[in-house]
Amino acid sequence: MAEAMEGRFYDSVPLFDAFEGVADEANYRPLPDGWLLAVADIVNSTGAIADGRYKTVNMAGASVISALMNVLEEKTMPFVFGGDGALAALPASMADRARDALAAVKTWVAEELDLELRTALVPVSDIRQHGLDMRVARFKASDEVSYAMFAGGGASWAEAAMKAGRYHVAAAPAGSRPDLTGLSCRWNSIESCHGTIASIIAVPGAKGNGPEFQALIADIVALADEEDRGGHPVPELGPTARLSFQGIDIETRAAAPRGRRFLKRCIITVQTLALFVCLRMGWNFGPFDTNRYRRDLADNTDFRKFDDGLKMTIDISAPCLERIEVRLQRAEAEGVGHYGLHRQDSALMTCIVPTPMTRDHIHFVDGASGGYAVAASNLKAALARNKATQPFAGGAG
Repeated sequence: MAEAMEGRFYDSVPLFDAFEGVADEANYRPLPDGWLLAVADIVNSTGAIADGRYKTVNMAGASVISALMNVLEEKTMPFVFGGDGALAALPASMADRARDALAAVKTWVAEELDLELRTALVPVSDIRQHGLDMRVARFKASDEVSYAMFAGGGASWAEAAMKAGRYHVAAAPAGSRPDLTGLSCRWNSIESCHGTIASIIAVPGAKGNGPEFQALIADIVALADEEDRGGHPVPELGPTARLSFQGIDIETRAAAPRGRRFLKRCIITVQTLALFVCLRMGWNFGPFDTNRYRRDLADNTDFRKFDDGLKMTIDISAPCLERIEVRLQRAEAEGVGHYGLHRQDSALMTCIVPTPMTRDHIHFVDGASGGYAVAASNLKAALARNKATQPFAGGAG
């Protein structure tokens, strides 16, 4: 009974549907002490991005969420996609299955994508012992999909602990494969309509996550809302249907092991062609409603989120982006917040679509030329510069 109630915790968290609600503490609920955070990120993702492997890096990050959702059979699992990694929260009763999924993804990413994935399972109780918290809210992106928002400092602490080698999840034996059913990246890049696809990260400064930082978040969201559809980078009727053969190749690797891919590649290619013909021509296929799918695709996209800080990938004009950056610079000068920003011409979409016949498919958006990973690198550089300019207040030793 206790396990069942623990597992239903996230479903009991109330929904909010105005994104500025991410700055309202009343929308958040503390995760139960018995829960864990599954954390993962790509080692040297900026190097892979410099080599032009944007889509591969995004696919690796999304594969963590896909594997956990499939093995835990939890479609409403609280998670956040970070471009080059992911975080998910789960009850302790699911720890063994989550560990197996993370281990298998780690091996698959190394063998199939030639990337190194760090993975960890971090107890929420350990986060609280270090004076931080892990709170979750549920943002209603559409009638069919909601996304988790995390606050309290726990997510950042868990990521730092993982990078320090704590709570490590070892790779599964060679040849192990996670269940990545539904994971796909069949879309080509989505060009900006307003001038720039900006990936923005804003985190608390020296003054912490108090009223001033919350006001900063509300201001940034309000400025972005001055753009059409709040700067949503995906057109209202979905992106232009263009085949991505690189995406088909990566999806084939996710769906079938070496030696058994030819037929699977043919099936995925035919499915993709059929879908894109329907989208281009506006044809319906049985219960598949083309126009509804296109609208759902845009509505279900996670182009903005909160994960111990604001993360947005938005399609924005130069004047609006300038106002946002001026506000961020002022917050940094006042010790309210720090930020990282990266400009590019287009966005990338990675999807989890168990079946296009249902409306709860989910879509992750990142910048197509580095996105959140480069914005995070710029944020780290800014933090280092800020630290270097602080007056020295310590003693010898």
